[in-house]
Amino acid sequence: MPTEIDVEVVVVEPESRFGKPGPPMRRSPLIIGFTAGLGLLLAYSAYLAVQNVRSILILIFIAMFLAIGLNPAVVRLTKWGMPRGLAVAAVGIGAMLVLCGGIVALIPPLVQQSNELVDSLPQYIDNLRRNDQLNRLNEQYQLLDQLKNVATPGNVTKALGGVWGGVQVAFSALFNILTVIILTVYFMAAFDRLKEGGYRLVPATRRERVRLLGDEILTKVGAYLGGALAIAVVAGLSSFVFLLIIGVAYPYALAVLIAITDLIPQIGATLGAVVVSIVGFATSLQAGIACVVFFVIYQQVENYAIYPTVMRRAVKVSDLAAILSVLLGVALMGVVGALIAIPVVAAVQLLVREVVIPRQNTR
Repeated sequence: MPTEIDVEVVVVEPESRFGKPGPPMRRSPLIIGFTAGLGLLLAYSAYLAVQNVRSILILIFIAMFLAIGLNPAVVRLTKWGMPRGLAVAAVGIGAMLVLCGGIVALIPPLVQQSNELVDSLPQYIDNLRRNDQLNRLNEQYQLLDQLKNVATPGNVTKALGGVWGGVQVAFSALFNILTVIILTVYFMAAFDRLKEGGYRLVPATRRERVRLLGDEILTKVGAYLGGALAIAVVAGLSSFVFLLIIGVAYPYALAVLIAITDLIPQIGATLGAVVVSIVGFATSLQAGIACVVFFVIYQQVENYAIYPTVMRRAVKVSDLAAILSVLLGVALMGVVGALIAIPVVAAVQLLVREVVIPRQNTR
């Protein structure tokens, strides 16, 4: 019988041009402490860097959010046979025309009526004296007298930063708006490439499922943004018509305020209604009561008819989750956090329902 011979195979690796690697370093307490300290230092440096560019990151985030919301319009135009680049240009130009048209139509009367409102604050405070309860409080604490002494046009202008402060605020707002517009157009143009690039970072075995979940989340965000804008426009127009009918001053400024606050879920419409009702009571008792009745009725119609109709195909979030998400969003990112709170919660609910719960059920 043939004899088996054990042959030891030695693989000789070619020597690197940078020399032979040395043995691993010992894990001494000094090395471990140095590595941990270096990691903490890098983490703190990253935190400071994020804090320094926080305002720019917020603008980028807003532009991405708007691009996701406008992308369905681009997709629809491409389905009609329009090239992607031309569709992006059409949607971008259309959005800028709407923005410019709104500025031209609203800013001049808004500035004029806001100035008149500041000048008329003392007169409105005098009108509040017609209320017996307020008069009794004023006799005891002199609240209205102190408020009248403070609410002068000069003090209000000084509080707002004066003329130079107003110019700085205007230029800063203009710069932010232009930055968001430019970034939104770029994000829309590269939307598919950015999305596919993000999906490539996921392992190939899970890429298809992540793509399906990601597309569903993007669809919900876009639908929510479009629906929220439509509801805000309806609220602003309805309030403007109502204020014109009852003769409340500054209908443009108050209608714009209602439309902006209505974008904030759950609590925004109530905040705007409170402000407008206060102006209505300052005008006359009948106008104030009419404002309260109108906004109570309108909010019921919006909550139970307009909002469900518009959002039925967008996002479905419980009232408790919506309120908690808005509060957390305001605490973290202010008004921007309140605007994006609902779609973020909808995305989290989708991931929990489709990923977390099935995984827990298999254990």
